[in-house]
Amino acid sequence: MGPLKPNLIELILGLIGFCVVFISFAKVLLPRIEKTLAEREEVTAGTLERAEAVQLDAQRVRAEYQAELSAARHEASQIRQAAHEEGVTLLAEIRAEGQKAREDMVTAAAVQLEADRVIAEAELREDVLGLATELAGRVIGEPITDLDRARAVADEFFAADEAATKS
Repeated sequence: MGPLKPNLIELILGLIGFCVVFISFAKVLLPRIEKTLAEREEVTAGTLERAEAVQLDAQRVRAEYQAELSAARHEASQIRQAAHEEGVTLLAEIRAEGQKAREDMVTAAAVQLEADRVIAEAELREDVLGLATELAGRVIGEPITDLDRARAVADEFFAADEAATKS
């Protein structure tokens, strides 16, 4: 017999065996395979849904974070602005206090200078009076003892000198 002419009994038995194996696979193994594939597809679909839910949640959390970050930046900007304004105010107050202290010191120095000038002028007048009296005594040849008269003459001289200086 050969491959082109098969034995009919072997062919029928082979065909029956094939049908039995095919039917048993179709009845037993095929439902199990379909069940396993369906479970895998369900798990995969569930995983995708959970991944999408997690992604949406992550996007929501990121948006909240961005909003909080923006609010924090705005608050920091306001704090910086308030600190700057406070610094400018403090600087102006310190400058005003310094200016007032300087003016007080200048005023006190002017008063002290005027007092020193008056004292120096009085001392100088006394020294000039003493020297003038001594010089006049030397010119005359005898000491001048009338100090009240000499003082009156010196006061008239200084008054005339001040009047001439003011004019």
